[in-house]
Amino acid sequence: MKYRRLGKTDLKVSVVGVGTWQFGGEWGMDFSQEEVNSILDKSKEVGINLIDTAECYGDHLSEKFIGNYLSNDKREDWIVATKFGHQFHANFERTNHWSAEEVLTQLEDSLKALKTDYIDLYQFHSGSDESFKNDELWTMLDKQVQAGKIRHLGISIGSNQNIYQTDLATEVNAKAIQVVYNRLEREPEEEVFPSCERQDLGVLARVPLASGYLSGKYKPGAVFGDQDVRHKHDQEDVARKLRLVEEIKLNEVPEGVNMAQWALAWCLKHPAVTTVIPGCKSPEQVELNASAASLDLVQDDHPQAVK
Repeated sequence: MKYRRLGKTDLKVSVVGVGTWQFGGEWGMDFSQEEVNSILDKSKEVGINLIDTAECYGDHLSEKFIGNYLSNDKREDWIVATKFGHQFHANFERTNHWSAEEVLTQLEDSLKALKTDYIDLYQFHSGSDESFKNDELWTMLDKQVQAGKIRHLGISIGSNQNIYQTDLATEVNAKAIQVVYNRLEREPEEEVFPSCERQDLGVLARVPLASGYLSGKYKPGAVFGDQDVRHKHDQEDVARKLRLVEEIKLNEVPEGVNMAQWALAWCLKHPAVTTVIPGCKSPEQVELNASAASLDLVQDDHPQAVK
């Protein structure tokens, strides 16, 4: 495993992390604590130290699974990132809650679910610019940083091109940006990544496998079940992506290299990207994801590389 400095923080994160939206049940599978434990055990074994979650992946359900695991492990071995701003009601049903008072309640609930005294990276979760422009919210969050409940603040931007929130990151004391970035969705390269580099912000690339389309498992014409979040994607867009994936597989992925590994390493070669946070449903997928760090695309001279 390779490690990089997360922007201006003192956090050294594995270049491959664990995304945990799937633990909330919206990716067509319900998890048991035992299954989550096996995924996180394998993550630790292969050198992964970053877990990304959110309060609305289930009603703190993903966080609870992680908290139960952390309570039997060394908390200091893990960098835990979670998010705020939404309340889960049922699969694909959420309401927005952005006031300082509401977010403080969310923070306390997340700490309780995670069974921890602090969160390493607490992220504004895909909110509107209007919700973002809330001095009372950021003042409250700064107080929680001073109190030690939050180590660092971050922004998970909802649009790949949200330069407004990205440009204001330093002003609100945020030190990392989370954004959708993969071989099929390269918009952050235009303005978001240059802004991150100017401000020395860490970048967490979410959906690095393009919701699984870049895993190499799906052929044109693939159909997803109605309990799978991909069932809700525009089907014309799905068809277009699957055709493009076939072209990429033929023309860009070296012979003998697993496409998912290649897709993760492709993200990591960009100088702005600190880490990728793919989802995973099994220890085997964790091991495959982690092995992307060994591909030649992941250079040791990355601007944020640490020994």
